[in-house]
Amino acid sequence: MTPGLLQKTTQAIKALATRTIETDCDRLPFRFERVPPAKLLNWLLVETLIHARSVRPGGMPTHLQVEPCNLCNLRCALCPVTEGLGVPSGFMDFGLFQTLIDQVSDYVLLLLLWEWGEPFIHPRIYDMIAYAAGKGIRVISSTNGHRFADPRHADGVVRSGLDTLIFALDGISQETYERYRQGGKLTTVLEGIREVVARKRALGARTPRINLRFIVMQYNEHEIPRLQPLAESLGVDIVTLKTLYPGHTCDPAKDAENPFIPRDPAYRRFRYSAEGVRLRAQPNACKHLWNAPSVRWDGKVCSCGFDIHQTEALGDLNTASIREIWFGEAYQNLRRRFREDWEAMPICSRCSYAWLGGNCARETVHEAIPS
Repeated sequence: MTPGLLQKTTQAIKALATRTIETDCDRLPFRFERVPPAKLLNWLLVETLIHARSVRPGGMPTHLQVEPCNLCNLRCALCPVTEGLGVPSGFMDFGLFQTLIDQVSDYVLLLLLWEWGEPFIHPRIYDMIAYAAGKGIRVISSTNGHRFADPRHADGVVRSGLDTLIFALDGISQETYERYRQGGKLTTVLEGIREVVARKRALGARTPRINLRFIVMQYNEHEIPRLQPLAESLGVDIVTLKTLYPGHTCDPAKDAENPFIPRDPAYRRFRYSAEGVRLRAQPNACKHLWNAPSVRWDGKVCSCGFDIHQTEALGDLNTASIREIWFGEAYQNLRRRFREDWEAMPICSRCSYAWLGGNCARETVHEAIPS
């Protein structure tokens, strides 16, 4: 038995014996206790077939990414929203969201409530969180933080039942912060973090866990030593240092010329040859086609967030159920193509998983530090 198989087997036995699943997302630990038998069995089957490199999925999705909207109040450098998504913009219909959650609540463990855009400008975002949480799904979301300086939003997110909130703070001076978060104001984000922390304390709430997220770039890497004291003064729960994806329209052969990539190799996402060329990953470790679909604001279902322009949309929740789409011919053909030759697939060949060091499961977050 290989070490990987032994670890998986041990994990499965422990999960069955305790009805507890332990996993992580962006190096944030998640512990799911008293998991209903059907959800536990689904997770075991999905993970087993992924490990066996099966073409077909073992069950329904165990994770789900949902895009509340693809609009944003900032114009961040390298972001596809700024560069142009090439698709219509809008807000997800709340009824459509409810229908989707009803269809997956017996299976999904974790809902990632963001994709392209700022999720907290959706007018019913707290209703969306509360609905999913009420169905037994843990919810994690990410924000640029500008909404939470308003106490009403700080109160709303604490009361919603959100499990984890990532505040993207990619600079601790306005000069460095605005290089990437264009149109953003650092003092507004810091005020928003303080408001959420204060509201948690006032309500005696344990959630949301607050993750101060710092994408390391060439012009802010010198600020890393000052990040931990800042986090402690704000009262956040954890600090994560995230590596940078150089940009969806950037040429992988020109990473050395990219002014955003850190000088310190420890904080670079990818591994390079002596000539500075990205090294391909073999095999590709991506699991999304077997456990985590991406649902866009308009109900289109995609394989993952890297299908920015929805060039391979696999179905539409306005006309079919997630089960019909998940087990449908389009999804199955995509899984087969991936197993046969993922490098021939335009989306997968440019994805973060395609390169050594770019495994989104762990390596994209360089470090997680309890605050």
